Amino acid sequence: MMYYYVAIIALLMSINFSFANVIQYNRVDSIYQIGDSLADTGNLIRVPGNGTTLPAARPPYGITIGRPTGRWSDGLLIIDYFALRLGLSLLNPYLDANASFVNGVNFANAGATALDFPYFMQKGIMILPFVTPLPGQINWFRQYLGTICSSSTECSTRLKSSLVFFGEIGGNDIYYPLQHGRSLQEIRTYIPSITEATVKGIRDVIGLGATRIVVPGNFPYGCLPSVLTLISNTTASTPHEFDQFGCAKSYNDLAMYQNAYLQNALNSLRVQYPNITIVYADYFRAFISIFARAPILGFDTGTLLKACCGSGGKYNSDGTIFNCGRQGSSICPNPNRYISWDGLHLTQEAYRCISEVLFPVILPKLLLV
Repeated sequence: MMYYYVAIIALLMSINFSFANVIQYNRVDSIYQIGDSLADTGNLIRVPGNGTTLPAARPPYGITIGRPTGRWSDGLLIIDYFALRLGLSLLNPYLDANASFVNGVNFANAGATALDFPYFMQKGIMILPFVTPLPGQINWFRQYLGTICSSSTECSTRLKSSLVFFGEIGGNDIYYPLQHGRSLQEIRTYIPSITEATVKGIRDVIGLGATRIVVPGNFPYGCLPSVLTLISNTTASTPHEFDQFGCAKSYNDLAMYQNAYLQNALNSLRVQYPNITIVYADYFRAFISIFARAPILGFDTGTLLKACCGSGGKYNSDGTIFNCGRQGSSICPNPNRYISWDGLHLTQEAYRCISEVLFPVILPKLLLV
């Protein structure tokens, strides 16, 4: 139905998008990011033996900021805009041995899942073998803290002036099964396990001393060009219903179900940890709000469901992870007019607009404490 679009209108009416009003926040001197390719600032391309061959390690990735950095976009990501908003430097990837971590560390890893390898192996689903799922990123966080503090008490003191962005994580746990042709009904049964793994990870970072945590939900899967391409290959045998934007409703319903399941789990965590600030970042509604206001924001309404960089077809996508940056792919003349960069990830301009939706909603909850 149209219920989530009505909610978007209410959300937009409550938000002041102006950056003129400066709010005095409690001090934040570092950010730690855990997640997947929506937040990876260069970890995966630094994995020995495989990373340097990945598309994000070469043009046209990074074209808007002048060079590829390992970000799966033409430029900056949501986490970059949050860091800049808080007056911090951009987060360097943990695997960059020469990087400065003065303002925090990015542990996010493109292709990462919330669930570990054995879960998918048991179901006959192959995920990229050289990625670092959530448990491994928590270990990275633990190892890093061991280099900057000598006791749990000291680590807790350090983390009091920090933010932990925990996700988005769990999107790949859905996308890999989709690529393997698993039904929505089957994938829906994975969501309790995905959420349980996410909650365990949040408990782990709380145990390390984190006191302020942002937990983003997932984007609407049914609006992503790569997913729409996969759907189009099965439409003949499995008809799909599409919304006013051309997004697949059943896949967006899956994302909403997953996000609602996560939010219920976060509510339980808040009861168990009353002194910990846990804020849900509604990536789904922020994304849909960009679609709803696309002409005002300067996006080309004719390309909302097309990748800027891709391999052709209705959605300029072949439905794979590496749709952009290989032989035969092409790039649009102006990424700022597109929402999707490569079919799965967004353009810098889309991330910037989404960040502006999120700033006034979640920062006061985190920082006015």
